[in-house]
Amino acid sequence: MKAQQQRILLIDDDLSLSTVIEHQLKGMGFSVTSANSGAEGLKAFQSKSFDLVLLDLQMPDMSGMEVLRQIRSADAEIIVILITAYGTVESAVEACRKGANDYLTKPFAKEQLRFAMEKSLRIRELEKDNLRLHQELSDKYRFGNIITQNKEMMDLLQLAGKAAQSNAGVLLMGESGTGKELLARAIHHNSSRKEKPFIAVNCPSIPDSLIESELFGHEKGAFTGAIKEKPGKFELAHEGTILLDEVGDLKLDLQAKLLRVLQEHEIERVGGLRPIFVDVRVIAASNKNLRELVRQGSFREDLYYRLNVIPLLIPPLRRRKDDIPMLAAHFVQKYAERDILIPPQAMRKLMEYDWPGNIRELENVIQRAVVFCSGNRLNSDCLHLPAAQSAEPDQPKDGRTSLADIERQAILSALIANHWNQSKAAKQLDIPRHVLIYRMKKLAIFKE
Repeated sequence: MKAQQQRILLIDDDLSLSTVIEHQLKGMGFSVTSANSGAEGLKAFQSKSFDLVLLDLQMPDMSGMEVLRQIRSADAEIIVILITAYGTVESAVEACRKGANDYLTKPFAKEQLRFAMEKSLRIRELEKDNLRLHQELSDKYRFGNIITQNKEMMDLLQLAGKAAQSNAGVLLMGESGTGKELLARAIHHNSSRKEKPFIAVNCPSIPDSLIESELFGHEKGAFTGAIKEKPGKFELAHEGTILLDEVGDLKLDLQAKLLRVLQEHEIERVGGLRPIFVDVRVIAASNKNLRELVRQGSFREDLYYRLNVIPLLIPPLRRRKDDIPMLAAHFVQKYAERDILIPPQAMRKLMEYDWPGNIRELENVIQRAVVFCSGNRLNSDCLHLPAAQSAEPDQPKDGRTSLADIERQAILSALIANHWNQSKAAKQLDIPRHVLIYRMKKLAIFKE
C-alpha cells in the first residue's frame, strides 16, 4: 500500500487534537485536509476526492451521525473511521451499524491510529481487488470469448446462451478435451446464479468408497476417519451450479441417490438423520454415450432423462478444423514470452492431424512447441505429433483436407494473427501483398 497516495479528510472541532492528528498523519505519509466543524467537513468532502474520513462523533454544529449519513448518501464506498470519547462508545458501535467502518476511543496512541487506518484501507483494497477479479472472471467466461468461427460451434453457443437463462438441467456431451468444463462455466457465469459458487466434480477421480461423502457430506463419526462433520459438494454449491463431470462413471446405487436429489432438492449426509434442502443447478458432462449405457443397463433411464433436459453436443476438433488457426494463435500468445509466428508449413501440419485429444491436446502441443522453438517462427519440426492418425469412422482418410483448405487456413491464420492487416499477413506468409489479395478473392476469404 502506498500511503503517500492516500488522501485523508479529518473532521474534528477539537483544534489541539486535530493539530496533533494531522501532524501524525502527515508523518505517516498521508495527504491531509482538516475541517473543524461538520459543515466545513461536508463542504471539503464535496469539493475534493478522499480515500478515508476521520470523523469526530461529538461536534457542536452538527452531530457526527448526521455528517456520516450525508457522507454515506454521497459516497457508499468511502471509508469512515469515527473518533469518540469513552462515554459514547455505544453510539460509535451504533454508527458502525449505520455505515462507519471502525472507531477509535479517545485518547488513542499514534500506532492505534495507524493500525486502524491501514487495516481499513487494506480491507477496501482487497474488496476492490475481489471486485476486479470477479469482473475479469465474468469477462473470461463470456460466450463471445470462446474461440471459434465454426458454424456448428457458433450454433451450439447460441443454444448454451439460451440454456444459461433457465434453471433447467444441461447435459454436455463430447470427447475428452473438447472444453466441456469451459462451456459449463460459461453457462454458470451467464446465468442468474453467477454470484454464487460453481463447483466442479470429476466423478471418476473420486474412489467409490468416498464418492457419496464427497457429493453429499457426512456427519461426525459416520465412518472410520470421520472425525468431524463435513458438507458435501451439493451443499457447497447451494444457490449456485454443480458440474458432474463424467457422470456416466457413477455406480448405479449412487445414481439412485442423485436422482432423489434432483427430484426432491434434498440431500442426506452419510450418517445424517435429517434431509438438507439444496437449491442447485446441475450440469452433467460425459464423454460416453449415456443412451447406450442405458441400453446396456449401466445407467438409469430415469436419471438420464432428468439430466438430459437441454442436451448440448460439443463437436470434436477434427470437425471444426477451421478453428485450429485461431486456437493455435491463442495458445502461442498465451505461452510465448515473445512474438512467435506460425508459418504455413507448420499450420499445414496442425491442420492435417486428427487431434484425438481435441483442444486440450492442441494446447499441450503448442505449449511444448513454444518451449523448444528458437527464434520467432514456430516451425513444423517444433511440432511433435504422432505419425499415425485415425480418421473418423464415417470419413475416409483420403481427401480429408484439400490443398485449397490448407491454403485457406494458412491465410486465415496469418490474417487473424495480424488483426487482418494484409501487409503484415503477406509478410508473415512470405508472399507479395497483391498475391495475398488475389488468393483471398480466389478462396472467398472476407473479414466478417
